[in-house]
Amino acid sequence: MTESKPIKVYVPVDVRFDENGRMLPHIIIWEDGEKYEIDRVTDIRPAPAMKAGGQGDRYTIWIGGKQSYLFFERAATVTGCNLGRWFVERRTA
Repeated sequence: MTESKPIKVYVPVDVRFDENGRMLPHIIIWEDGEKYEIDRVTDIRPAPAMKAGGQGDRYTIWIGGKQSYLFFERAATVTGCNLGRWFVERRTA
């Protein structure tokens, strides 16, 4: 049996900003175009993506009653409106 290795999958994310300026993800759009509405965000913290590698802000999210992590990887140099990009960790066979 081969152990699967997690990889980063960059995904489009619809976000909202609250009255304090916090960026909160609202919908994740998967590779096949399927949209997943985020029920709630329970934690936001700087953290590494331990499985797939990389560093960013880790959002603990809930979709359909299941907890997952969504990462925001900040751009090395902010130019124009490019602040960074979102990714999730996915296992491959």
